[in-house]
Amino acid sequence: MGKTNSSRDWTQIYAIYGMDQWQTLVFLLFHAVFFSLLSVLFLLYFESIFHFFQTFLSSPGAARFAAGFSGGVTAISAVCLFFAAANFFYSSGPLHYDMAQRMVGSVNDWSTVKLALDIGCGRGILLNAVATQLKKTGSSGRVVGLDPSKRTTLSTLRTANVEGVGEYVTCREGDVRSLPFGDNYFDVVVSAVFVHTVGKEYGHRTVEAAAERMRVLGEMVRVLKPGGVGVLWDLLHVPEYVRRLQELKMEDIRVSERVTAFMVSSHMVSFRKPSQHVVGPGEVRLDWRC
Repeated sequence: MGKTNSSRDWTQIYAIYGMDQWQTLVFLLFHAVFFSLLSVLFLLYFESIFHFFQTFLSSPGAARFAAGFSGGVTAISAVCLFFAAANFFYSSGPLHYDMAQRMVGSVNDWSTVKLALDIGCGRGILLNAVATQLKKTGSSGRVVGLDPSKRTTLSTLRTANVEGVGEYVTCREGDVRSLPFGDNYFDVVVSAVFVHTVGKEYGHRTVEAAAERMRVLGEMVRVLKPGGVGVLWDLLHVPEYVRRLQELKMEDIRVSERVTAFMVSSHMVSFRKPSQHVVGPGEVRLDWRC
């Protein structure tokens, strides 16, 4: 899969799109600062802490080790939390933007695309990247952004206008597990860091959650035209997506190298839906529904 480097400054990205789950970033930074202050206190008042441990431990060596170990753990925790906050901040903006460009680059010819779909469009980073590509190629196509939240879709339309691609974008609220579109409707279907959130009410590692994710994948394939291209970037569950795509007889399945996003493993998967064949004797038409 080809790479397309982002030339946009991260401040521009955040100015236009803001940040999802900013509460998580605040949580990480608060605890990073807390553990940093705690480690400084361990350093400044080491002897007092050492004597405190001595009241519980008979050996001075054991007490000194316990005090030093506790101080070391707090310092390492602070570093890890700062790193997690930095990775979350980077993943939410610059990395998301860069991956959107790479996903767009996975489709060979946008000039022939008439309809594209972004499942779980969120803030619109990927949606607007698709619309920008359609605009660049002079296509008369349109991209539809689908999200479970009506408030999100309204916000996304505003970002499309800011990016100057509002005429290429349509947003609507809908259930991603039962897409409100007919079979074989879109030339391209994309989704970025969204499918893993479907079914989270059951717990990420439960059979029920996995079944819900597979429903979304089945719907993604169902609405894709024969010969159409699907591109998916997601966290954690990519191997099960690949197995499902293989079961659905998708062609040209490609998986990108591992990318650390939001402190976990992520991959980009692209595939092509086979062209339909005339059903003859002994042939069975594939059913794309889960």
